[in-house]
Amino acid sequence: MSMSDDDRDIDIESDDDVDSDNGLGSSRHTSTANFSQAEKRAHHNALERRRRDHIKESFTNLREAVPTLKGEKASRAQILKKTTECIQTLRRKISENQKDIEDIKKQNSILDEQIRRLEGNPSNGSEYLSGDDLSDVEDALEQSDFSRRSKKLKTFHA
Repeated sequence: MSMSDDDRDIDIESDDDVDSDNGLGSSRHTSTANFSQAEKRAHHNALERRRRDHIKESFTNLREAVPTLKGEKASRAQILKKTTECIQTLRRKISENQKDIEDIKKQNSILDEQIRRLEGNPSNGSEYLSGDDLSDVEDALEQSDFSRRSKKLKTFHA
């Protein structure tokens, strides 16, 4: 596909935002009003080369940020696919961790209440938790996904 002379004579001045995402836009803009056609073309080529280099560097940085791709060769499509998978996995883990945090907060709340009750009714020291108190903790643990992931709260029996 060949370009016409009109297509090649691109007005570089209208392309101020070429590198706006990396701060290389209009602040470093060079007026091309007095440039010859060859100089305009060369200037445009330099801007385009810088844009392509920036994209290439961004893909390299993205590839190195994804654990399954780090140090590997991968196409841009593979990088995008693996990055999407990585983000989805991280979101799932964050959600699981937030659920764990809520479960722990509930368990702490139950234990705090039991401590308050025990402090209000001092026992002879022969038991840490009454049968009812222990049952409450076990019920809370059974209802949480947290306990099913083998992170059970340890309770003491007298």
